[in-house]
Amino acid sequence: MRVVLSNSSGVPLYQQIKEQVSTAILSGELVQGSALPSVRVLARDLRISVITTTRAYAELAAEGFIVTVPGKGAYVLPLDSALVREQLLRRVEDGLQAALDAALLARLDRDGLIQILDGLLQAGHEYASAQEG
Repeated sequence: MRVVLSNSSGVPLYQQIKEQVSTAILSGELVQGSALPSVRVLARDLRISVITTTRAYAELAAEGFIVTVPGKGAYVLPLDSALVREQLLRRVEDGLQAALDAALLARLDRDGLIQILDGLLQAGHEYASAQEG
């Protein structure tokens, strides 16, 4: 797992870490039981405060992505966690809200928005079928 931080993005560093780690877990790059770098090692590698990495790990744990075992480290939890599902639903809602905001600016009506969504769903199903076959 590689974490890349940007000081100019306007997003707090702990949030950037949290988002990149959770994305790696959701994508399967980090699987259940995978050990994460220690808070101190990650802080050293990223050249940031231990407090920043501690906060990122604490939020990942609170959202059900990881568990921290005192003296042992942080490990990825199974994806079937109810907290992870809630997090995924929140991401879907955020994405749909952003799409709705853009659609309103473009003066796209409900039918146009649904047509775009249907097209994206169809493309997703075709991609998934191609990956299976």
